[in-house]
Amino acid sequence: MTASHIKLVKPVKIADAGRKLRHVFIRNLMVPCSIGVHRHERDAEQRVRINLDLAVMEGDRLIDDDIRNVICYEQLARGVERICNRGHVNLVETLAENIAAMCLEDRRVKSARVRVEKLDILEDAESAGVEIERFNSKV
Repeated sequence: MTASHIKLVKPVKIADAGRKLRHVFIRNLMVPCSIGVHRHERDAEQRVRINLDLAVMEGDRLIDDDIRNVICYEQLARGVERICNRGHVNLVETLAENIAAMCLEDRRVKSARVRVEKLDILEDAESAGVEIERFNSKV
């Protein structure tokens, strides 16, 4: 492949005053989860670290110090925990997709970047996992 065939993709800005986007995030949410393709991974839950980065449309409505006018990160965290408690999932990719879909249920969320890391899977690494970004088709 020659340099003329390489398409550079500009990173998406999550917070952007010009486009009225607010950055809502959760860092390093630790959740026990039954996850993995190996037999031994079905026998016991593993520690999973979740990170969320959401681009949220602010709109023209004032916040007015009212929780109903913003995305509640506590509800996001509880949603992640509910997804992890549904039962066994084989792939971190599947878990990430399910979490992104939950985040995008709110029409104000324009994009969701989700990172899922298994912390105890590789002896010589702090973590292994996946990061995805999904856009809201309802916007």
